[in-house]
Amino acid sequence: MKKSLVALASLAVAGAASAQSSVTVFGVLDAAISGYKNQSETPFGVSVTKTATALTSSGYNSSRLGFRGTEDLGGGLAAGFWLETGMTNDNGNGAATGGGLNFNRRSTVSLSGNFGEVRLGKDFSPTFWNDTVFDPFGANGVGTNLITTASGGAALGVPNSGFQSNPNYVRSVNSVGYFLPPNLGGFYGQFMYAFNEQVSYDPGGLTPPGAAAIVANPALALTPNNARTGRYFGGRVGYANGPLDVALAYAESTIGSNYYVGTTTTLDTLNLGASYDFGIAKLFSEYSNNKQKTAYATNAFNPFGTTKPGANGGVFGVTVPVGVGVIRASYSAVKYNNLPVGFFASQPKADQFAIGYVYNLSKRTALYTTFAYINDKGGAALGVTGSPTFYTGTIPGGAGNAVPNKSMGYDLGIRHAF
Repeated sequence: MKKSLVALASLAVAGAASAQSSVTVFGVLDAAISGYKNQSETPFGVSVTKTATALTSSGYNSSRLGFRGTEDLGGGLAAGFWLETGMTNDNGNGAATGGGLNFNRRSTVSLSGNFGEVRLGKDFSPTFWNDTVFDPFGANGVGTNLITTASGGAALGVPNSGFQSNPNYVRSVNSVGYFLPPNLGGFYGQFMYAFNEQVSYDPGGLTPPGAAAIVANPALALTPNNARTGRYFGGRVGYANGPLDVALAYAESTIGSNYYVGTTTTLDTLNLGASYDFGIAKLFSEYSNNKQKTAYATNAFNPFGTTKPGANGGVFGVTVPVGVGVIRASYSAVKYNNLPVGFFASQPKADQFAIGYVYNLSKRTALYTTFAYINDKGGAALGVTGSPTFYTGTIPGGAGNAVPNKSMGYDLGIRHAF
């Protein structure tokens, strides 16, 4: 009888504990057959084409495996965690390092209540949300808008400009984030600060390679120390009610520094996006203004002034439900400005058209296809997501140097969520 009572008590305690907390395993597997074609052309009309066909992943949604959970702490408080790793299921590789999972997408622990939510760890940057939420293709596959493509890396766009490689573009590590509570009549907001976790010196003359070494070899003064690199702060505020969603975001990300010389380079991003669902169609739009700022301290190594090469971008899109499926289409463009080009040369720019269709076999499984076409001008080298780099070498026979001209690609795939 006592054993029975103990067993019943144990079950009751276990039941109470499970009612106070929950853990969910979730994921997405997305695979597609993708084709790419990038063309470069010389001033004499001679073209060089690079093509590729591959089995890829994440053409519609990003493939991932995740674990999330919450614990009710009472009094309206809750603790939570979120661990998520990306996967390339086309070749069976995950984000594994050292025999364990690398949670390279999101890795946060949080505390939430009536005040909102505080998250610590690696999480989406506020400014990236507008680039993906207000894109009909959600920043996945060949249809990804040019703002996202140009911000993905220097090899994809124009180095030393408003759009270039930025370690804090999609997600920020070492971050502290705050989210407004969800009961504000449709208003929402997110604010984030990410620590750079670099070492700085005071006085600055002790910063490696050190003042004595610089005096002996002035060229060492040009060696970046990057004592400020990695810092990020930004925020996003918006309003969502019924068919309308609109949001404004701003961020400053430090991408380079030379602490002793006194230069700091940041990427400043300001974007505004909106969507409206009319029922028969949902419209999307976004504008992004970006500047690279290199601030010079006043010392023997630097002149006065700040350089501000920049870039602007825009997205216009639509989704149209058709039966159990949906048609997606978008137009996006980027234009660089204040770059040091020749007197007769124009600033680099590019535009892209994308169209696709998603057929939902169920709530979890969908078939999809997407086609995208990019036109590059003035030295821009933007290719559809996943495409090979452009050929930019000299063509034998006096044909001249090849310049990126156009890019196109398609995805044909299946997505399953669990």
